[in-house]
Parts: sequence; C-alpha cells; structure tokens
Amino acid sequence: MSIKLRALTIAIASALAAQAHAHQGDAKTGRGVTELSAVTVRAYPLSGDGGTAISADTLDGSSLLLAGQATLGQTLDGLPGVHSDTFGGGASRPVIRGQTAPRVKVLSDGSELMDASSVSPDHAITSEPMLARRIEVLRGPATLLYGGGAIGGVVNVLDNRIPEAMPENGLEGMVRVSGATGSDERTGAFGLTAGGNNIAVHVEGLKRRASDYQVPDWPGGRLKGSFEQTETGSVGLSWIGSRGYAGLAYTHTYRKYGLPGHEHEYEGCHPHGSHLHCGGHHDHDDHDEHGEHDDHDHGHGHEEHDAPFVKLRSDRMDFRAAYREPFTGVREIRLRAGLTDYQHQEIEGREVATTFKNRGHDARIELEHQPLAGWRGVLGLQEGRSDFSALGEERFIPRSVTQSAGIFLLERYALADWQFELGARHDWQSVDPDSSQPARNMEGTSLSAGATWHFAPAYALALSASRSQRLPTAQELYANGIHLATNTYELGNASLDRETSHNLEISLRKQAGRLRYTLTAFHNHVKNYIYADTLDRHEDFRLISYAQRDATFDGLEAEVNYRQNRHLTWGVFGDLVHGKLEGGDNLPRIPAARAGLRLRADWNRWSADIEAYRVFKQDHVADYESKTPGYNMVNLGIAYEGRMGASDYTVYFRASNLFDEKAYNHASFIANKAPLPGRRLMLGASVSY
Repeated sequence: MSIKLRALTIAIASALAAQAHAHQGDAKTGRGVTELSAVTVRAYPLSGDGGTAISADTLDGSSLLLAGQATLGQTLDGLPGVHSDTFGGGASRPVIRGQTAPRVKVLSDGSELMDASSVSPDHAITSEPMLARRIEVLRGPATLLYGGGAIGGVVNVLDNRIPEAMPENGLEGMVRVSGATGSDERTGAFGLTAGGNNIAVHVEGLKRRASDYQVPDWPGGRLKGSFEQTETGSVGLSWIGSRGYAGLAYTHTYRKYGLPGHEHEYEGCHPHGSHLHCGGHHDHDDHDEHGEHDDHDHGHGHEEHDAPFVKLRSDRMDFRAAYREPFTGVREIRLRAGLTDYQHQEIEGREVATTFKNRGHDARIELEHQPLAGWRGVLGLQEGRSDFSALGEERFIPRSVTQSAGIFLLERYALADWQFELGARHDWQSVDPDSSQPARNMEGTSLSAGATWHFAPAYALALSASRSQRLPTAQELYANGIHLATNTYELGNASLDRETSHNLEISLRKQAGRLRYTLTAFHNHVKNYIYADTLDRHEDFRLISYAQRDATFDGLEAEVNYRQNRHLTWGVFGDLVHGKLEGGDNLPRIPAARAGLRLRADWNRWSADIEAYRVFKQDHVADYESKTPGYNMVNLGIAYEGRMGASDYTVYFRASNLFDEKAYNHASFIANKAPLPGRRLMLGASVSY
C-alpha cells in the first residue's frame, strides 16, 4: 500500500474514532447501492414485496449522477462483483463475476439493445448512462428471465424515453452540464416531458466531447486514440390512463471514438492448419514465453499517423406498454419491443476498413397473475431476430441471421419466515450463416430454485441454485478471419454444443439498523464452457479456435456499512473471483481481487463521500497472458442539493484517481497498451423542474 493511501486510511480511521456519541440512523453506501428490500427491481417483477433470493443492486439519483461515465462499464465499475473490460475512452462493457458479453446481457428496460457490443470489446454499448434514471444489476438465478445465456448477470438500464405517468402540472424536465479535466470532457444533456388529456410527450438529448485522456508516466502524457464524441436524441409519445400506458419512442445515436492499441503489423497473418504464418514467421521458438511479459512496457510506442477510430450510428424504435388488471386473475400485463438499425465503421486514415451492421428486433410479453394457492408469479414469452454482417478487412464473421424464442415462468410462495422461488425457461435458437457452413438449430432449458429465511428481524439468509443453458453465438460457431482489436485470428467451431452451468449462491444480509451488510459466496460449474483456445502465437498475435471444456468460477462479494451517527457512515467492501478450466488452467482476463473503504458524510444540504481501495496483483493468468500489477485508487465526491423556486438543483464535484496512479485493468483485452485514466476532476450541475 502506498504511503499516500496509508496516510488517508489512518486519517479516516481517526475521524471515525472521534465520533464517540452515535445516533440511530439508516445506513447509506458511497455508490448509492440500494438495499433490495427498499426498492422494486424492474428487471425482476416479483421483487417489490419483501425479501428475495436474488442478488441485485441499483444505482440511481445523485449516486448515479456522481458515478456516471461516458460508458456503461465504467459507470458500474465498483459495484460488488462488477468490473469493466475498458477499451480506451469510447468502449467498455460490464464484467460481472468474471463474465462479460455474451454471458452478460445489457437491456433497455427489459429489451435487447441489438448493437454489436457482444462481438468485440472495442464495440461500444449503445446505452447512455447520463440519460438513465436508474441502472439495475442482477446476478444469479434471476437472470434466467432474460435467457439461459446470462450466467454472468443482467444489466437493465431504465430511461424516461416513454412516459409512464403524467407530469405534475403538465410539465417537468431536467438540464445537466459537466466538465472534466484529464480528457477535457464537456457534456450537456436535457430532458422535457409535457402532457395533458392522457397524452404525454418526452424529448431528450445529449452531447459530449472528450479528447485523448491523460495517463501518468506515459509517452506524450496521453493515451492516443482514447477520445470520444457522442450525440444522441430521443422523442417519445405515450397514452396514459388510470390503469396503464402505451407508448412509442424513436432514438438516434451517433458516436465517434478512437481505438487505441491496434497493431497493423499483423494484418498479413493467416493460419496454416493449427499454425500461424506471419510474413517471415517460420518457427515458434517464442512459445516458452507464455505468461512472462510482466513489464508492461511492450506496445507503448505511438505510430506517427492518427489512431484508427469508429463512427457509429444507431436508429431505434421502442414500444412499451403495461395494463393493470385487464381481466380476472391477472394482476398486470407488460409488453416491451425494440426495432434497431445499427451500423458502425472502423476507419483507418481516410479509408473505411470494416463495416459492421446489425438489423434486428426483440419483443417480450409478461403476464403477472394474482396469487394462486399462495403462489404469485409471472409467465412470459420472448422473441427476437438479428441480421448481423461484417464487410471489409476484418470480416471475421460471415453474415448470419440469428432467430431466437423463449418461454419462461417464475413463481414465488411465502410461508411464515420463508420465501420460496421457482423458475424455468426454455429457449430455441436458429443461426443461419451466409457461407458454406451448415445452419444450427438448438434448444436449451434453464431451471432455478431459491429460498430466503428471515430468521430474525432485519436478517435474511438466502440460498439459490440454478441450471442454465447457453447456446453458442454465430461468432463462436462460424468465425474465420483476422480480428485486430483482440490481436487474434479467430476460427469458429460449427460443432459446438450448448453450455450447461450449475450455479450455487448463498447470501447473508442485514437490512436495517446502524449496521447493514450483504455477504455473498457463489460457485458456478460450467459443463462444455466455450472459450478461445490458443493454437499458436507470433509475438503478441494469436491463432485461436473456439473450443469447449468444463470450467468453474468461485467468488466472494461483501459490503458492510455502519451508520456512526446521523452525519457519518463508513463501510468496507471487496470482491474476488477465480476462473479455471478443467485440469487447472486459468481462464484469461479474470478481474483481480479488490478491497476498500468508503466514508460518507451528510450535513444539511451537503454530502460527501470518499473511497479508497486496493486492486491486487493478478498473477493467476492463462497461457499467453501477462500478469498485471496491483494499484491503489482513491475517489472523492462532494454534492450540494438546493431548491430555487419550483426547481431542485444539484452542484457536484468528483475527483477520480485522486493521487494520479498508473493503473492497468486486467479485464481489458489491451491492458498493457491502454492504462486507466490518470487524475480526473469533474464539476457539474443538474437542475430538475
């Protein structure tokens, strides 16, 4: 631990010790993680009436405002068990319990995004955190509601595009502006909802520009190709009645962001059987270097020409509706549907190198029934279609049409101090490639069971078990080409079978009083786990083939908060996960263990929080993977909430990486070539009316 971090920890401990007189109060966390018992989790329709066996966190309000970053992965990084696979400043995906896309699903109020983020880590998620009103993270058996493939977790982003209730006094809205050092980021956003006579209209927009971000002790002082620009706008229209609503929204998104770390020297590499041929590459003497590149110095040089970048365009239509008590026996019926036309171009110099397109739709209907013999539940159907293509230099996936359908049932029963939950889902999938490879039609069944025991007031012990089946993607089945974002030549395997994951989770929670905590342990055993098996390597470039082998994931997550008095709350948190293939081989890019301390202070309209945590060295590495050194991180936030006339406002300040530490993210595909940003100071304001 650095001298600075040690001194900070001592100072925090001294401040806590000085609070000799405690007062009863409710605990809060520095990141605004809301206890499950206090909020309805939209992505889990049975969560609003007491304890439940699921693991879920929500981020909203001022905490979402302070945590908000340009990408979804960076915004959620720091929640228990959640990391991100950063790729410069323009793209990052959530990593939950060591898993990321396609084993982590990102939804827009329950509907699939239909972008290209599951194909590669340099592909951005088309969801804007700054326009979200709440973000939910689900882990464990609850994820089967959205497919057996979400064995890592589900992230559900809730927005205001489609009004669900009439605005007070006929008009409400918000305006937000912020600026940050380190990347010279400037962001502005607005939202406005107006309504009358059962009709409500919502418009919103955002614009952000950020240059390459600063990195301490780095050539040139900035990471070349880490810039990001975003423009997005949406208009929605709803009919709202006393028992429900129905609405449509159109959203247009334009993004431009750099791609750091691209290596063009490997463009001519191609396979000869199970070996690579890269120009003058005639032997493979470098095989003995597996896992020995720990200096993090290779790949730091910058090319003289501009870094390649992405131009992204997405046009999306959303339909959402809900109707309470449509007929006897039904509590509510809900419908979600999305239609997406997505395209992004990867541009090098002035030439378009590769174009990715995805045109698709997703629809789901949920019917929540009234209690039957004490059981409350929801029955649902989901259907989707994706037409995905890649054209150009990195056409490593053939054009393919994926069609999917699923039926699911979730039931819940209360008996004295116990809550029991049962769930089931069956999925059908068809993948038809535009190539000589055969189409694949597959099915999968997922089951879950959970029990929560409220053995004492405010205490709960939750145990859950599930069997989930994930069907292989078009990329895993049919890939055949060079993929420079990950420095690989990918070979698909059309004979891949479904994955079957057996998951166990136990959680102890205290949800009231001065001391509150959630302690969770999980074990996942995955039969026929699909992974990228490295067949050969030339320098930093690898030949991979998608293969299957059994794998296990074991982990712990902990968060403890203590309300010292009505002004001061402190907490500790940490998480770790180990991922191994059968036989003991480590899986790549598993996030390092993390542990830290948080302190929150509230005084009248002022609030402040500080967190200091350690990300430990990751030396449990896979073949051809480098170790990553540990680092310390300190973040600080201060906010003032006030009222001016009929408007509420918040002025906030956020300091990230306060001590300007040089840090490498092991979960990133380009960890050695793209360190995390250095010190970043943000000042912002938000007004709602």
